Amino acid sequence: MAQVLEFKLPDLGEGLTEAEIVRWMVEVGDVVAVDQPVVEVETAKAMVEVPCPYGGVVTARFGEEGAELPVGAPLLTVAVGEEASGGGGRDSGTGGEGAGEPPVRQPGGERAEGSGNVLVGYGTSEAPARRRRVRADGRAVTASPAAGGANGRVRAAEPVDGPVPVISPLVRRLARQNDLDLRELTGSGPDGLILRADVEYALRAAAAQGGRQAPPGTATAPHPDDRPRASAPALVAGPPAEVRTPLKGVRGAVADKLSRSRREIPDATCWVDADATELMRARTAMNAAGGPKISLVALLARICTAALARFPELNSTVDTEAREIVRFGHVHLGFAAQTDRGLVVPVVRDAHARDAEGLTAEFARLTEAARDGRLTPGELTGGTFTLNNYGVFGVDGSTPIINHPEAAMLGVGRIVPKPWVHEGELAVRQVVQLSLTFDHRVCDGGTAGGFLRYVADCVEQPAVLLRTL
Repeated sequence: MAQVLEFKLPDLGEGLTEAEIVRWMVEVGDVVAVDQPVVEVETAKAMVEVPCPYGGVVTARFGEEGAELPVGAPLLTVAVGEEASGGGGRDSGTGGEGAGEPPVRQPGGERAEGSGNVLVGYGTSEAPARRRRVRADGRAVTASPAAGGANGRVRAAEPVDGPVPVISPLVRRLARQNDLDLRELTGSGPDGLILRADVEYALRAAAAQGGRQAPPGTATAPHPDDRPRASAPALVAGPPAEVRTPLKGVRGAVADKLSRSRREIPDATCWVDADATELMRARTAMNAAGGPKISLVALLARICTAALARFPELNSTVDTEAREIVRFGHVHLGFAAQTDRGLVVPVVRDAHARDAEGLTAEFARLTEAARDGRLTPGELTGGTFTLNNYGVFGVDGSTPIINHPEAAMLGVGRIVPKPWVHEGELAVRQVVQLSLTFDHRVCDGGTAGGFLRYVADCVEQPAVLLRTL
């Protein structure tokens, strides 16, 4: 007998308690291999593909795309064993596709076992098996990418004879509630399998004809990718309506973290203007010498790590439960990055051990991953100090909120030509404003001022760095 196992949303690490379903990668009736990704979710940190630790037939999915699930909530059920029987499956109830699948034998007749892995990159390196869908007559059909149809799905050329090809009880219930005869539909799934999208499309077609049910032959559902997109509603003149946006995902995580920082950290800010002309000239000379181009943020990061070596109090955190200051022996440098999904802070590991070229390459890699939504939780956590280059937004200064549980953040404004007294004469120089926001529990103003002054000295005279290289 097959055994139906429930796969719950795993703990994705780093204190994450919930995730939003972005995209299902399997359907009910598909055969999945051990460690095959089954759903893509968005956490407060990143987009993550979640692999299933069991091999077998998917008998139920829980939650529609866009739904937010807590850690430990059921994701799907899988029938494993010599024969995968649908008798033990459950209806998803929340919009997922239910159970009731015919038996399907596992490839090779071997018993499927779970790997215990939950995140892509920690599972087996074996490529996942091709997905198979269970037909209503009990046979498994392989969904091959070359079989025709978009996304590798098989389209039926004509309605299937015999029993109505429907697996999901949800699809049957939806059709029954709307008096829709499923025998008049040709599904867009493999071998004419009728999906929920087919029923919804047929209902829309009937509604477009004045609420009457579509006659036979006109409600055939094309493949979802071929259907016309709904046009945007026309704008209505008048005062704007109230708009409410849920604080979830990245926006919710940022809100929670900043609120906690304001509640727990007694922060203070000091700032100074610095003449960055020589730093810009030094960068120009480096890039003119050949080799990989050095970014300005990499030079600022190198100055930060040198300053933290002189003032290690700022490379620390406060353990409130133990009432201790924890000073780190390494510098994991976070940097603020604005993306379409919101503000994220990727972390450059062991920044103190990297040179300007290495820092440039790592900044570029993490920035690209942030924009594509491919950062892993490990690349977004564990920072000990943050560099915030808000000058890219065209502003001079700011009093940023500390990235909890760190103890300090260096802010860098835009570099612009300004009048400046240089060597006793008024001249136009490239001037930048630097600000340091720090946790007053870890140090006093003298330490913070010394750190910021050293950073400014290095910006004004990059040769100062040679003393510590």
